[in-house]
Amino acid sequence: MSQIERIYKIHELLRNARRPVPKRLFMDALEASENTITRDFAYLRDILGAPLEYVPDQKGHHYDPDAGVFELPGFWMNSAELYALLACEQLLEQVQPGLLGDRLTPLKERIRNLLGESGHTAERISESIKIQPIQFRSIRPEIFDPVAEATLSGKQLGFYYESRSQAGSGTRNTHPQRLIHYRSNWYLSAWCEKADALRLFSLDRIQNPKLEETASRRIGDTNLDEFLFSGFGIFGGKASKTAQLRFNTRAARWVAEERWHPEQIGEWRDDSYYLSLPYTDSPELVMDVLRYGADVEVMSPPELRAEVTGKIKKMQEIYW
Repeated sequence: MSQIERIYKIHELLRNARRPVPKRLFMDALEASENTITRDFAYLRDILGAPLEYVPDQKGHHYDPDAGVFELPGFWMNSAELYALLACEQLLEQVQPGLLGDRLTPLKERIRNLLGESGHTAERISESIKIQPIQFRSIRPEIFDPVAEATLSGKQLGFYYESRSQAGSGTRNTHPQRLIHYRSNWYLSAWCEKADALRLFSLDRIQNPKLEETASRRIGDTNLDEFLFSGFGIFGGKASKTAQLRFNTRAARWVAEERWHPEQIGEWRDDSYYLSLPYTDSPELVMDVLRYGADVEVMSPPELRAEVTGKIKKMQEIYW
């Protein structure tokens, strides 16, 4: 057990005790020698400023009750918690490179020092945890930062939106609700004054964001969840149709363990797996169906089957 972990446990024993704690109890709980516990007491008292004192008539240690409540200073965690924090930072860096990098650097250095003192190496985190973003869109800090600030602070946000369909391009004044990382890209869910409705904006299409001082209009969580997640993916709004897909034996065992939608229904029939799920707009669902090629068949509705068939025919025209 590292010194950080021992100090942590000693502090917990002292803080929760109703009377002075004998040194033997510390030795047993930490599986440490008397000399080790004595050194840890000295570290607590001399380095961390703990009001630790020995009570002769009760032959134990406690925190001086007249000194007030004592807590370990700063970011005091055991090794496992420090590793978890560094792992989260590593994940965040892979999801959005540079996000909070300058702000987190001093904290990371402190954590690395603490881990070094405990006989561990923080470099192991970078070597052991990796995320490989696929087809991600890079979002510049000058775009991400004001969008995130408006979302978190509850302020309105103005920007120019360059839609992939030119008809949707133009200046927007919005009331940000949520930032969403979906399929390697960032999206802003916001109430759009121009549309007078909830809309989803891809951050890579936002230009010249301007944070306003006016408070944004807040939308209830129920309405937001319905807009974002009731259909298939996050682009369709409230679900209005149900798709039924049949996967053959080769694909079935994998799909049966996947979660395509919170309200999906799956069942085995012989060697095939049938998956039913709600959707509104079909493009994203069609792409996921085509990803499985000949291992999946759209059973219903007819219009979804026809759309997939049309895509396959167009592919045939290219390759044959």
